[in-house]
Amino acid sequence: MIQIYNTLTRQKEVFKPIEAGKVRMYVCGPTVYNYIHIGNGRSVVAFDTVRRYLEYRGYEVNYVLNFTDVDDKIIRTAKEVGKTAPEIAQKFIEAFNQDTAALEVKPACLNPKVMDHIPDIIAFIEALIAKDYAYVSQGDVYYRTRKFEKYGQLSDQSIDELETGASQRTGQEQQIKEDPLDFALWKSAKADEISWEAPWGAGRPGWHIECSVMATKHLGETIDIHGGGQDLEFPHHENEIAQSEAKTGKTFANYWMHNGFVTIGEDEEKMSKSLGNFVTVHEMVKEIDPQVLRFFLATTHYRRPLRYSETTFKEAETNLNRLRIAYENLDFRLKDSQKTTEQDAERLSQWTQLMTQFTKEMDDDFNAANGVTVLYEMAKWLNIYAQETIVSSDVIAKVLEDFRELLSIFGIYFQQDLVDDEVEALIAERNQARADRNFARSDEIRDLFKEQGIVLEDTPQGTRWRREK
Repeated sequence: MIQIYNTLTRQKEVFKPIEAGKVRMYVCGPTVYNYIHIGNGRSVVAFDTVRRYLEYRGYEVNYVLNFTDVDDKIIRTAKEVGKTAPEIAQKFIEAFNQDTAALEVKPACLNPKVMDHIPDIIAFIEALIAKDYAYVSQGDVYYRTRKFEKYGQLSDQSIDELETGASQRTGQEQQIKEDPLDFALWKSAKADEISWEAPWGAGRPGWHIECSVMATKHLGETIDIHGGGQDLEFPHHENEIAQSEAKTGKTFANYWMHNGFVTIGEDEEKMSKSLGNFVTVHEMVKEIDPQVLRFFLATTHYRRPLRYSETTFKEAETNLNRLRIAYENLDFRLKDSQKTTEQDAERLSQWTQLMTQFTKEMDDDFNAANGVTVLYEMAKWLNIYAQETIVSSDVIAKVLEDFRELLSIFGIYFQQDLVDDEVEALIAERNQARADRNFARSDEIRDLFKEQGIVLEDTPQGTRWRREK
């Protein structure tokens, strides 16, 4: 029984999808004006892990992640480099796909883009104007925030608190609004900016309207799960609820999920492009094993902040290597395994208990930190079984298949090294040299392997090898 912490109600709730066995899930994607940093990557990985676990539990997940390809930042970047906004957007959409593929993020079922939905956005805004939830002012269109009685519920703020903050804002836009709290659905066209014709004048969509339109168009008027970073709770998701529910008269999303920030430095400052303290995924995956970065991002509870430092990253690398070695230790024993014995029934019973414990932990609001702790216990089990004098091929096949499946929830895949005839021949020569007490040649071969990043492990069952990751 899966429980989800719902930001809207601020409590864990039993997950009950709208349609049995199926999940409609929308996650706010990137504004594509630059490469994603690992804070952005944390959100993508967190919800990819949630999706994978839901699929592991038997759900069919319709997963939609949008691209914001019309935005002030995109327009500004385009002007700076002498490109068009669509060209900038396409460049960084391709980069996003490349970088997330390196992190083993499953492609979304759909990646809708704002520019492909302009007619839908205009129709949505027209419906809000018709219901008096929106108004035109000097070519802009604004949403009447006070008219939506539940405004502030998601972010747990009262309208009075919001009014105090809004009243401190200044500028031309504030002067043409009916109320300081109102937000833009449509921005009138400016010189040299991309725009589209609309009944109230040329312009482009505001930021918040796009997700309401794309989520309801592709997943229905009510969706199961809406996800995004903690920084999107207000105003973005608050505004999405107001827009969507004003138009449809229905609950927009049944469960709201928000991932915590990636922090950096001694002060644990939020990583962001605006602060200039970010590290891009694009550069990191060129320098380090992407699987280590994925493991680092995926195995802290999604709602908790994730501290990025050399120490925490090294811990993730060490822990991932523990799991890899345990897997390879048992896989190696297939060479001398036998059929199942009576003793193996007890072993499998222990393993089944660990599998059950993993599900229990992950069912509790996708608690990846506790789930991966169970994986470490499984690794101990694998190492112990690998040391048995007699091992069963059936048991090995069963537990390694299970272990691979659980690792895949976190986007981790262990690739077996290809058998290299030259390596095997050198290992045989080294073993013979040791038997002949020719330690000089034995050491020479070991040094050669070390130079090539090949690790030798002498076990009671023989010498095995692996490439350093």
